[in-house]
Amino acid sequence: MRFRFDLPEMMTERLHLRPMTMEDWPAYRVMMASDRVRFMGGPWEDDQIWGWFCHDIALWHLYGHGALMIERLEDGVTVGQVGLNAGPKFPETELGWFLYDGFEGQGYITEAAGAFRDWVFANLPFESVVSYVDENNKASARVAERLGAVVDPDAERPDPEDIVYRHVRP
Repeated sequence: MRFRFDLPEMMTERLHLRPMTMEDWPAYRVMMASDRVRFMGGPWEDDQIWGWFCHDIALWHLYGHGALMIERLEDGVTVGQVGLNAGPKFPETELGWFLYDGFEGQGYITEAAGAFRDWVFANLPFESVVSYVDENNKASARVAERLGAVVDPDAERPDPEDIVYRHVRP
């Protein structure tokens, strides 16, 4: 199956969700090499980080979904990323997110992930998607819960310690 389309962009009250560009690489690289990604299996080395960066972009062409960067409308600053993950590492299609250092506690991820989830259910044939959350990542668990996702104890998981939150089509 081949997907050819313009990548989506979304606006919320405070945010612009947009496709990734090479200008995103430096900040993405710093994030993925830092302790901030300890709940995602990192930190990683440059070659692994490049693989994740390309993965986030390539998914759009392979699966018809992928990742979008999150920019604040007020100043154009990129604060993080939201997207759907798929492929061999993910037993199910995952709604995932991360936030760059210094932007915590402002509701950006909940706002962006909610908008992206709504786009997914309006435009793609999924009846549900999951969020894999490390059992020690309380902040991401709170985001999943604010989005209305519920714990699915029977779902397959990439890491046996992950908690799987299920987002269901309304």
